[in-house]
Amino acid sequence: MARFLIILNLILAGTAGLFSWQPQSSESPTAIPVCYTPLLPSHDMKRFALDPAFQALHPAPLPLQYEGKGQNITFKTPDGKDANGYLIKAKNKSDNWLLVYQEWWGLNDYIRRESDRYYDDLRGDVNVLALDMYDGQVTDNPQEAGKLVSSVKEERLTNIIKGGLTYAGPNAQVANVGWCFGGGLSLRSGLLGGKNTIGVVMYYGMPVQDVQQLKNLNSDVLGVFATEERISKEIIETFDSNMDKAGKQLIYKIFPGVHGFANPSNPKYDQLNAEQAYGMSIAYLKNKFNV
Repeated sequence: MARFLIILNLILAGTAGLFSWQPQSSESPTAIPVCYTPLLPSHDMKRFALDPAFQALHPAPLPLQYEGKGQNITFKTPDGKDANGYLIKAKNKSDNWLLVYQEWWGLNDYIRRESDRYYDDLRGDVNVLALDMYDGQVTDNPQEAGKLVSSVKEERLTNIIKGGLTYAGPNAQVANVGWCFGGGLSLRSGLLGGKNTIGVVMYYGMPVQDVQQLKNLNSDVLGVFATEERISKEIIETFDSNMDKAGKQLIYKIFPGVHGFANPSNPKYDQLNAEQAYGMSIAYLKNKFNV
């Protein structure tokens, strides 16, 4: 616990002045050497995605039409299919990449806007790629979102992640960030990225608990968690213990907000806690990318 508090205080100290909550087809690159060790299924979120009480924690996003800085792209995945993404290229050629993982709504304009925000705050020195994990499906209906999460194929999710990592290239230095459904994917992406992974930020995602898998992680993890019964304090503490057993470091904070308190699409986001969480995440990523 002392280790956790010291590290967390250092991160928070580095975020002074960062807090603000302001709304804000390409050529194929050389393949990245992706770790192809199969991941055990980690989306226990599927167990409660159809639970009305859990769905009620996700109020429908307000309509948003956003003209982003980036471009919509397609890329190949190992299963022979195409996948989609939203890419903002670094101002100058760079091997720094941030992979962004959507909430359970899909790759909507809120995720594009948040991707642009990270791009700006990383000073345009990092390529930011938001991956479309639903192959074009987007909804603003909580019940439909629950169905999308519960029906998505684990193998397809893995192939999209691998395709995104391959798109980044063999020399890519990759960090990951995601919320809710995407929080768990952010960690899985970090595992699949192997030696190219330099960081993972997961907002209240269901963690991988398998110690043998966690031993393959090439970075620490910043966990932003909520006070909730499903991804509970007990689950988070077990994750922390398993990370320690794997010889890895989890830096985390459990916020007093409810699940989804900092989701980009949440019309009832908790501004104070969301700003602090974003400050933690951007300070962590700036350190990883040295920007």
